Amino acid sequence: MPIPNGGLITETNRQYYAGSQGFYDETALAAGKSWTFTFNTDLIFGGVDAWDPDSADYGLNNFKLYLSTPAQAGLVYEEYILPYTVSGNTITITGNIDQYSNIVVQLKSLEGGNYGDYNAYGNTVEENYGSYAYLTLNDVIDNFLVAYVGDGKLISSVKRTDAVFHAKRGMQEFSYDTLKSIKSQELTIPPNLAIVLPQDYVNYVKVSWVDQAGVKHPIYPTRLTSNPYAMPVQDTSGVPIQDSYNSNVNGTPIIEERWAENGLGNATDKNALTYNSNYGNDYYNARRYGLDPQYANMNGMFTLNERDGKMNFSSDLAGALIIFEYISDGLAYELDTKVPKMAEEAMYAYMLHAIISTRSNQPEYLVQRLRQEKSAKLRNAKIRLSNIKLEEITQVLRGQSKWIKH
Repeated sequence: MPIPNGGLITETNRQYYAGSQGFYDETALAAGKSWTFTFNTDLIFGGVDAWDPDSADYGLNNFKLYLSTPAQAGLVYEEYILPYTVSGNTITITGNIDQYSNIVVQLKSLEGGNYGDYNAYGNTVEENYGSYAYLTLNDVIDNFLVAYVGDGKLISSVKRTDAVFHAKRGMQEFSYDTLKSIKSQELTIPPNLAIVLPQDYVNYVKVSWVDQAGVKHPIYPTRLTSNPYAMPVQDTSGVPIQDSYNSNVNGTPIIEERWAENGLGNATDKNALTYNSNYGNDYYNARRYGLDPQYANMNGMFTLNERDGKMNFSSDLAGALIIFEYISDGLAYELDTKVPKMAEEAMYAYMLHAIISTRSNQPEYLVQRLRQEKSAKLRNAKIRLSNIKLEEITQVLRGQSKWIKH
């Protein structure tokens, strides 16, 4: 097994910053010429006809191919839209091109790159920025098999499938409270007051609406109502009714309808939000003395609708721009998921303990030693990833010396 790269820089400055790589072809006119590109990002070719801008597969590419021929005055590049194939990171042109041509691959960029400014779309280049701080989970597994498995080591042999399983489990556990696993989405709440939970959603962290100045205002879940998971239709005796397939017949959620129709459901102004006094509650009137702090919130509210896989919001938030922060388990993209290098050693310790502790006839002192090492390295990883900066702390604490008059 070859020793993995280990995260060394392999891209040129042009590849990293501009997302482009080119070749100067001095060979004579010929068909079937090939070039292999060495981006850290693999080339994605949408399909057989993805070279054709009129093809539905063209938009699936994460790059564009540009060509400059000697017949053009100076280096004038035009997109190459004649047939070519892609195998791995190797592009083969099936037609003829002139001798002394320049051929360039430009990864899609938010700003279009040096060759495609007129049609900037995609963020393939931007996704690679900062990648040196991470390893892929596949690299972690390869490194583990090289460094910790073999003759004279604690693990003499292990199946790669076992190493993959424990690496994935470690990634999940680390994602919840160690790694920088919080993701966020910018969304606009539609008229139906519901947004679909992200594809890799595990749990929410924070939801905020954003005002015209870009300032976040926290939105909290409400305890005044909830979304029922099932709504079985009942007969006059209260017994659920079944359909012809022996399953309960479900009706419409009456609780959600009542919540939408009450005073809060009709509210439209977040800055003047007052709960309908017909219900005998003044939860939202901030001018009242003795209000319950858990309800003293004028930023709207939400409920988690697990039945539909959505998050429902109060009507005063209709059309609002929100930031939805949530936790993923880090495994949404299989072995390409990123592992911070600051947590790399903790990941190895987790895998080593997990493999040894699940094997029979292992000495208990060894299992306990590996458990302690795993805990210690995990604690170190948390401290490193917490990103605590002394200057930032002292800047906040300077405010503690102020005299506050009452």
